[in-house]
Amino acid sequence: MKQIILGLTLASLGASAAWAASPPDGEYLTRAADCVACHTAEGGQPFAGGRTFKTLFGTLYSTNITPDRDTGIGNYTDDEFVAALHQGIGRGGRHLYPVMPYNSYSMMSREDALAIKQYLSSLTPVHVDAPRNQMRFPFNQRWTLGVWNEVNNPAHPYEADATKSSEWNRGAYLVNAVAHCGQCHTPRNWMQGLSTRGMAGAMEQGWLAYNITQDRAHGIGGWSDTELIQYLSTGTAPNHGPTSGPMAEAITNSLRFLKPEDVRAMVTYLRTVAPRPDGPPANAAPPKAVAVTSLGEKIFAQACAGCHLPNGFGRQSDWAALAGDHSAADPRANNVLQVLAHGSEVKTGKGLMFMHRFTGAYTDPELAAVANYVVETFGNQQGEITGKDLEAAK
Repeated sequence: MKQIILGLTLASLGASAAWAASPPDGEYLTRAADCVACHTAEGGQPFAGGRTFKTLFGTLYSTNITPDRDTGIGNYTDDEFVAALHQGIGRGGRHLYPVMPYNSYSMMSREDALAIKQYLSSLTPVHVDAPRNQMRFPFNQRWTLGVWNEVNNPAHPYEADATKSSEWNRGAYLVNAVAHCGQCHTPRNWMQGLSTRGMAGAMEQGWLAYNITQDRAHGIGGWSDTELIQYLSTGTAPNHGPTSGPMAEAITNSLRFLKPEDVRAMVTYLRTVAPRPDGPPANAAPPKAVAVTSLGEKIFAQACAGCHLPNGFGRQSDWAALAGDHSAADPRANNVLQVLAHGSEVKTGKGLMFMHRFTGAYTDPELAAVANYVVETFGNQQGEITGKDLEAAK
């Protein structure tokens, strides 16, 4: 017997008392779905849209989802809002671009979708139009997205697996439908939909979203449950380094607000994701000695060791630890370069953890040398980063 999970609760499959049926919490769901991240421009009003997304096919801007009646969703009916989340169809039948992860939200129950709408409708309206999208032909022809949907959007609510526990089903619903983890961590197919290599890692907006399958060498198979729960809740875990980039944003806006039982449920589900040997090594080796005459070591000693310490274990803060960091074990240093070029920050229960960018203080070749030093010292990989790689990361 298949049951649909409603309101982030399980009224079937032996749900515990803590998960007994109750009205869905729209604010909690909105945070779990991390709506604010995509629908807030840098320096803009929350949920008012305008965030820039550069894609292979052109530049897109997120829409205003405040209850403004002219520029937001104030005039959306319940059916229109659900159609947007489930089918990628906006008002008037206009197709939405799948930078909006509706092919994940399509698994969300109607009740949960409408709870999100109710919460958004309680916000202060902000009257602001999003900039016009700049999509190249033929991708500016929205009707073509109907074909994309037929191939890439399952367009049906999550159906619980009666052979699995209520905790597993809750985790599957959170990971796949609400938190839409696969949108960053799953490689894309030729149509830029989600491929069949679920959670095997992918490049997103210049950052490498790592393999989170159960593969021990490249994924999270070597992590303990305690480490995974701590990482998802705080953005760091012992011997695994800190989060950065889009994942830090997800921690800041969404994951750190989830209930402990929900984070545990997500981990329970992730434990069953089939292993795939994709991407860089998951566990960086212990620091090794590197010639102190190297340019990268000299700059690291000057600019980095004060916070990260020469051994990479971090001074005073777990978020400064490099030892064990997945990013350090990436020979291409994708995320190390992004942090050097743009900085990183994550909000935590202990305040804002922040690293500023270094492009104003050092040349591209100098920062490339630092990236190579980090990869070679804390990841035990052969670094081959050049100044051109740093330039490309800007």
